[in-house]
Amino acid sequence: MPTSTPGGRLKLGLNIGYFGAQGGADLAEEAERLGYSSVWASEAWGYDAVTVLSWIAARTRTIAVGSAVLQIPARTPATTAMTAVTLNELSGGRFLLGLGVSGPQVVEGWHGVPYGRPLARTREYVAIVRRAVARQEPLTHDGDHYQIPYRGPDATGLGKALKLLAHPHHPVPIYLAAIGPRNTALAAEIADGWLPFLYAPDKAPALFGPHLAAGFAAAGDPDKAARFEIVATLGAVVTDDLDAGRALLKPTLALYVGGMGARGRNFYFDLACRYGYEEEATRIQDLYLDGRRTDAVAAVPDALVDDVSLIGPRERIRERLAAWEASGVTTLAVTVTDAGTLRTLAELVL
Repeated sequence: MPTSTPGGRLKLGLNIGYFGAQGGADLAEEAERLGYSSVWASEAWGYDAVTVLSWIAARTRTIAVGSAVLQIPARTPATTAMTAVTLNELSGGRFLLGLGVSGPQVVEGWHGVPYGRPLARTREYVAIVRRAVARQEPLTHDGDHYQIPYRGPDATGLGKALKLLAHPHHPVPIYLAAIGPRNTALAAEIADGWLPFLYAPDKAPALFGPHLAAGFAAAGDPDKAARFEIVATLGAVVTDDLDAGRALLKPTLALYVGGMGARGRNFYFDLACRYGYEEEATRIQDLYLDGRRTDAVAAVPDALVDDVSLIGPRERIRERLAAWEASGVTTLAVTVTDAGTLRTLAELVL
């Protein structure tokens, strides 16, 4: 996997998560002033990321705005292509398109569409978005998940292959969210960057490196690994009280490991097990799914928090930054709650 950032310098991003409409723009403006390279917004079943990123783009001038992620099942690939081009052109080429399949609970429970075969769907989706944005010819696609023009049994037969009306002046980089082996390899093969979550710099390179290498080999581009971006989202707290800092981040870890999915189908639980926390992850999940969420938070081990976060006083964070940079991460997309942590990270990294 990549061993350093393009240009040799670790970059900083800000991830404002699912609730970016609530003060996210203020943090983004401060991040831009401090020299952060990007700000990322997420969506689940609340605020959508596109509107939040549009608001932030209108209030900033230089910082890139990225989706981490737009949900693939929520939009047709053509809609995503139009959205990406629109936001990219309005922002002067600052949009970074991060995509993800979400999970079956959200896909089927909120969007009301089948979860199906997410890897095959993602491959088709990315190909269609790229083809639509490139606008070299009218858009057509004949796949298992998408047919453009549509030719199903209920088609009118009037569908016409169309070319994007807009004329983009800027490229649209595509990032894929992935934490499993096969979708990580897919990201390395077909995307410009990877959006990992719960990334542990001391363990992730050995775990994910072979899958990234397989994806780069499948891409057939000998230079791709050197260009590939790895944007890791992590919690960050600058504090002299380690226990208090960990306590701020444990609810998020309990939610993802314990409650973001069902027993037997939780990708974050699986990743914690692959990191060596199988016993602890099982206890967190059991407590969370039994409705004992406070106990689930308390069951999150300090070591797991330390593995996937940046917490502590300035010097402790400075020491841990070396591991993050050595792991191949190109951008640390930090989730913070205070401007002081934003400033300290900027002083240490930038």
